[in-house]
Amino acid sequence: MLKQILSKLPRKSFKSDTRESILNNNSNGSGNGSPRVHNGGLVASKSNVVKRTSSAVFPTSVVSGIEPLLAFKDVPSSEKMNLFVSKLNLCCMIFDFSDPSKNASEKDMKRQTLIELVDFVASGPSMKFTEPAIFAMCRMCAINLFRVFPPNYRSSLGGGENDDDEPLFDPAWSHLQIVYDLLLKFIISSSLEAKVAKKYMDHSFILRLLDLFDSEDPRERECLKTVLHRIYGKFMVHRPFIRKSMSNIFYRFVFETERHNGITELLEIFGSVISGFALPLKEEHKIFLWRALLPLHKPKTLGIYFQQLLYCVMQFIEKEPKLASTVIKGLLKYWPITNSQKEVMFLGELEEILEATNLFEFQKIMVPLFWRIGCCINSYHFQVAERALFWWNNDQILNLIGHNNQVILPIIYPALERNAQGHWNPSVLNLTLNVRKMLQEMDDVLFQACQARFMEEQAKLSLVAEQRKAKWEHLENAASLQPIAGNIAVLVTPTATSMAC
Repeated sequence: MLKQILSKLPRKSFKSDTRESILNNNSNGSGNGSPRVHNGGLVASKSNVVKRTSSAVFPTSVVSGIEPLLAFKDVPSSEKMNLFVSKLNLCCMIFDFSDPSKNASEKDMKRQTLIELVDFVASGPSMKFTEPAIFAMCRMCAINLFRVFPPNYRSSLGGGENDDDEPLFDPAWSHLQIVYDLLLKFIISSSLEAKVAKKYMDHSFILRLLDLFDSEDPRERECLKTVLHRIYGKFMVHRPFIRKSMSNIFYRFVFETERHNGITELLEIFGSVISGFALPLKEEHKIFLWRALLPLHKPKTLGIYFQQLLYCVMQFIEKEPKLASTVIKGLLKYWPITNSQKEVMFLGELEEILEATNLFEFQKIMVPLFWRIGCCINSYHFQVAERALFWWNNDQILNLIGHNNQVILPIIYPALERNAQGHWNPSVLNLTLNVRKMLQEMDDVLFQACQARFMEEQAKLSLVAEQRKAKWEHLENAASLQPIAGNIAVLVTPTATSMAC
């Protein structure tokens, strides 16, 4: 009994020491792109390295007596896990990749070791990965991957919205790519037990991974997307934390910085996550839709991630159709007033949402929705006006309008009539006339009533305008007859024509 108790003591100290060790290494490491190289480094040839003991390359407190440059096939199965840890420790060396000629042989040796590790994990070891092996893997990934990115000079120049900007590639990608591949294969390996690995791939590890999504290198973001998605699938205990952390990134992007390189990839991850939500949807998922996804329509860089955002929104509506009215209210709340390109995107998204909307949900939002559509029809930007008028080519939307024509036609008719009286764009003018004809064929009596009401309102407006003009003329005449004396203000009639806004 005493031996059993004593045998557990080192294990507990290992767990606490390893977590502190990972944090210390993360704070001190600067990533593959940094110029930090340990004195001595890796030796220039294999023969020289074999002569060195393992303790000269990595701490003897982990595993000693196993040379890291031995091949896995050259050691018995009982020692393969120790060799795995030794090779992982060997790969914790960091090099400067800004100078390709510097430490070339050492870099190549590390690359070959990483490839060996990938092959070993992919082959599916017969034994389960031990805690020292999981710790060594997390430590190696932390040292190689977790780093602080330099400031983005393009963001200070209003960058992030120019699709013509060339992506920036990390010079250390030749090693980073293999590390990501190794991490991915390690996570999906059947030899990795989630209940053991969750102690080391913890919240801190996941947060650091999420920070890497701000990388300028699109290749790295693509690898991160796959890795995080696999972590989400394997570690069920971490799923709420991952969703909350992603929400925080979206909040900061929308309400603080409006600059982040990985919003597209994060939305792609969340799109697949939404598809796995059980029905009925939990309240926290609906809150995420309202507080995180819908505000993403606000930034001016919406075009970069619009398709991924639209997919996420449609996934929610397909899961629970009654959310359609909630989403439309959110779109009307964040409607772009001065950005015509975003207006066109919003109109396209609304059309897709309405195709999946039932009549009951449509009736909840049809009044504010078609007030906004009327403004779009009268837009001087011809693409906005065209996109709004194209709605009447959609059979589902036309069916919804037909069932609520008594409410919608009085709202939309004045906008159509103003366009018909003289929109500058011929295409918009022709579309307007076609829509007017379509609505008249739906209900001619209602159409004539709306036309009569419009003419009556126009007559009232003309009368009010004439009365206002007459009052101003009377004031001008009265002011012109007053003598100029002292500091009395004088009404000066402008000789030039007035400028219309």
